[in-house]
Amino acid sequence: MITAFISLRFLDLVDILIVAFLLYQVYLLIKGSPAINIFSGIFILYLLWLVVRALNMELLGSILGQVIGVGVLAIIILFQQEIRKFLIVIGTQYVKRNKLSVNRFLILLRQKSGTTTVGNFDASPIVNACINMSSSNTGALIAITRNSDLSMYGINGVELDAKLTPAILESIFFKNSPLHDGAVFITGNKVQAARCVLPISSKLNLPDQYGMRHRAALGLSEETDAVIVIVSEETGKISIVENGNVFYDISSAELMHTLNKIMN
Repeated sequence: MITAFISLRFLDLVDILIVAFLLYQVYLLIKGSPAINIFSGIFILYLLWLVVRALNMELLGSILGQVIGVGVLAIIILFQQEIRKFLIVIGTQYVKRNKLSVNRFLILLRQKSGTTTVGNFDASPIVNACINMSSSNTGALIAITRNSDLSMYGINGVELDAKLTPAILESIFFKNSPLHDGAVFITGNKVQAARCVLPISSKLNLPDQYGMRHRAALGLSEETDAVIVIVSEETGKISIVENGNVFYDISSAELMHTLNKIMN
């Protein structure tokens, strides 16, 4: 009597597809960072353990089994930043939260985050300010709120709640202004905060022309759905960052078109 060598159910296929999807998402999360090498080493070690166990190599299998046994704890220790980033993405994109705030600044950002930006956004003040700052090589870092809650990144910033105009942006990023360092947060038609510190991207394979502003913009875009506009202080070139992608050296017309397309 001939029996099937492998019994494959529909749920097994679903299980395989889900695991493949999760592994692919993990790969996208750590691609380009030092964690990809660690992840590859752990994956190779796990495959080796499966082969050793299938060949009944007891001594080597027991040693690798002990290593695999503490693998979860090792992964948590080695991938602290990536796990934090993954949880932030899950929390900001898929979970609607109503949290108590410890001060008015956090309340203000949470109340207006994701409610007045998308679908009713005027990009002209930002574009006009970037044109003027680009001509004078004035560095700028402007984060535009969409649905993600940016309040955790603005805790150390300065609350403004000012009307969005080209003049207010240019005055903030003027080199002698006490607020020019860091990023500006914009929600709707308001400049909510200035001098905000952004997370730096851990990617290693970035082009040489990307300075700290580009790395900070990438870091924020990897953890939130914010749109970030950059004016380079060295070259005056304008860039836009969204969803971990950098559109470098774009024209003012391209900036206007891109912002309107993304936000509206």
